[in-house]
Amino acid sequence: MKRIPIAPRPGWQDFAESVGFDFHTIDGEVYWDESAYYQFSLAQIEQDLEAPTEELHQMALDLIPDILQSEQQLTQLAVPERFWDAVRDSWNNAEPHLYGRLDFAYNGQGPAKLLELNYDTPTSLYETGFFQWVWLEDQQMRGVLPANADQFNSLQDKLEQAFAELPLPQPFYFSSVTQSIEDKGTVDYLMDIALQSGLDSRYIQLEQLGDIDGQLVDLAGFPIQGLFKLYPWEFMLQEEFAATLLTTETRFLEPLWKTLLSNKGILPLLWQKYQGHPNLLPSFFDDGKKPLTPGWVRKPLFSREGANIEMITPDGQSLFEPGPYNDNGYIRQAFAPLPRFGEHFTLIGSWVVGDMAAGIGIREDNSLITKDSSRFVPHIILD
Repeated sequence: MKRIPIAPRPGWQDFAESVGFDFHTIDGEVYWDESAYYQFSLAQIEQDLEAPTEELHQMALDLIPDILQSEQQLTQLAVPERFWDAVRDSWNNAEPHLYGRLDFAYNGQGPAKLLELNYDTPTSLYETGFFQWVWLEDQQMRGVLPANADQFNSLQDKLEQAFAELPLPQPFYFSSVTQSIEDKGTVDYLMDIALQSGLDSRYIQLEQLGDIDGQLVDLAGFPIQGLFKLYPWEFMLQEEFAATLLTTETRFLEPLWKTLLSNKGILPLLWQKYQGHPNLLPSFFDDGKKPLTPGWVRKPLFSREGANIEMITPDGQSLFEPGPYNDNGYIRQAFAPLPRFGEHFTLIGSWVVGDMAAGIGIREDNSLITKDSSRFVPHIILD
């Protein structure tokens, strides 16, 4: 695993905007960064990332029946009690799921360490599935990268296949919150894939969802039978229309049972069942009150983009990222250092579509906590 500087393509910003990548720069700061790339060997990809991704994914799914039978675990995962039966029904009815992302600390040697699962509203989908693949082809065409370079990236192909095969009602709606350009870009990308797969796809702002007699409806009062929402379940269950979720006939992507896996509480449950697994870190539920000791990280059950994460490195360095996620429980996880390349700390996001590994996206930050200011950097495979 190497980080290699490379000249950015001339005019790439104009091209990015022409294909809908309007969030390549966020608040004046670089998000898409093609001034470097990461290089892996095929063995590193297949053995250290692809295989563990599918194994850990299956391990997580195997926990669900146990969780659904345990009031203690449902409580530990902060699932509101009035939704327990609905979550069980969602799982027992085999409501289909689409995708997820596992975040790893991996330095090119030894087992990758699972930091968390992002199984409800994972982002960086467009950058991973489309834009970094175009970057690879462009740089090969220019003769900058070897013609035999490859990329661990079948994400778009697998998404197309999934939308063609999933038993989804039509028309099928896609939704995001109005103010997020990044979320809208991700949803537009998914909707375009769904359209190409033959799905009658329509966009609706999350704030425009209505309710008629306990059924979600669009602006015209038309019942929404199918909805992809880039909005976390834990937020949905707290909204004013939460009661409608118990009565609506809407089929959701991701399904309600995904709330069990889009929660850092899944990490101590994985450790309880598979203690000592080489890709897992020791993890435990935490009341958030005991002082953190060196070599440990404290994370809220619900947190995004590094918010409210506290860590003390083995050598005593203390880091904390403020944020709004301080009203639920916490977990404590053993510290696993992100690899450092110069001033760049590197996190690998490994995607699953359905139940298959589908590629990786790499984010860099200037600290050990990967935040919303992180940068996306492309990668190649070259032996």
